[in-house]
Amino acid sequence: MFESRTDPLAPQHVFLGRFLRYFASAAGLVGAALGAGVLGYHYIGELGWIDSILNASMILGGMGPVDPLKNDAAKLFASAYALFSGLVAITVMGMVLAPLAHRALHMFHLEEEDPKS
Repeated sequence: MFESRTDPLAPQHVFLGRFLRYFASAAGLVGAALGAGVLGYHYIGELGWIDSILNASMILGGMGPVDPLKNDAAKLFASAYALFSGLVAITVMGMVLAPLAHRALHMFHLEEEDPKS
């Protein structure tokens, strides 16, 4: 997937394509996590669709819930979704930063030609 340390640095268009693929994957993960939260808040939390989107977005964004939850199942879902959202945030940051970090570290490993040989 990435070039090894002995390979030359990937051209800019290859790097940009890789970065966009990773970014799209991260956006897809966020979308799937948001969808799971919306469905959970709607069916388990018995909230309307708009309130479900708002609560799922706020939890996924790290801001906290907006609406009070009426039953214990909804509270357990909200707790699990909050923990899940924290892991999603860490994973998404890793997915977005991986190509950038790899390119930066690969630049450090580029070896210059030995002038004696």
